[in-house]
Amino acid sequence: MSIFREKVCLVTGGGSGLGREVCSQLADRGACVVIADLNEEAARDVAQKISNHGGTAIASYVDVTDSKSIEVLIDAALAQYGRLDYMFNNAGITVVGEFRDLPLDELKKVLDVNLTGILHGSHYAFQVMAKQGYGHIVNTASGFGLVPGPTNLPYTVAKFGVVGLSETMRCEGLDLGIKVSVICPGYIRTSMIDNMRTFNADSADVISQILAKMVDPQQAARLVLRGVEKNRAIIAFPSYVGVLTFLYRCFPRLFLRYSLTTIRNFRKIRKS
Repeated sequence: MSIFREKVCLVTGGGSGLGREVCSQLADRGACVVIADLNEEAARDVAQKISNHGGTAIASYVDVTDSKSIEVLIDAALAQYGRLDYMFNNAGITVVGEFRDLPLDELKKVLDVNLTGILHGSHYAFQVMAKQGYGHIVNTASGFGLVPGPTNLPYTVAKFGVVGLSETMRCEGLDLGIKVSVICPGYIRTSMIDNMRTFNADSADVISQILAKMVDPQQAARLVLRGVEKNRAIIAFPSYVGVLTFLYRCFPRLFLRYSLTTIRNFRKIRKS
C-alpha cells in the first residue's frame, strides 16, 4: 500500500509540467490532491481528469508571490480535510540570458516566484505541521541549486536559496515530526522549456544548445515520489546532476572550464 493513500497533498504549480504529473501520480496512489495554480483553469482541468479516473482532487487558485494567497489556500485545505500531510512547493518560472542583458524587474520576478513563493508555502505549511506534529514539505529546486548555471543567473540564485531553505528546515523540523525534501532535477521536458523566455537570443537557439537528455515529466514525477517515500533530503536526477555536483565541489577548476564553455557557446548566439 502506498504511503500516500488517503493523505492530503497540496501541490502549487500543479496545473502544468512536473506539478501536473505529480498530482496525477499522487491521485493514482490514493491521495487527496489539492491542485493549486495561478492558472486556475489549468488546475481545474487536472482535477477533472483525476476525478474522471476515480481519483480525489480539488482545484484552487493561488498566487505564490502573495503570502495571503498561500495562507488562504492552506486554510481552505485544512477546513476541507482537517490536516495537511504533504506540501509540494513546486511553482516556478525562468528567464535565460546574460546577467548584463537581463532587466532588473525580470530578475526580481524570477526570485519572487521561485524563492519567495517557496518561502511563503514553506512558512505556512511548517507552522501547520509543527502544530500537527507531522507532515512532509517538498520543495522544487533544480540541479542549478547545487551548481552555478551561466545564463540562468536569477533562476540559479533562487534555487540555491531553496536548497539552503530546505536543508535548514529539515534540521529544525526533525524533532517536530516534520520531514523536508528538496528536488534538484536536471532538464525536464515541460512547457517551461518549450516556452522559455530569453533575452538577446532566440529561444530555439538556446534550446538547441541543451545537450543533456531531457527527462519526461512522468519519469521525473516517479523519481520525485520515490525520493519522498524514502524521505531523502535531496532528490537529484538524472545522473549528470550528481556528476556536475561532484565536479563543482571536488574539482572547481575543471567545473569552471565547463562553465566557461557554456557561456562562450551562448555568446555565439547572443544578439549584439
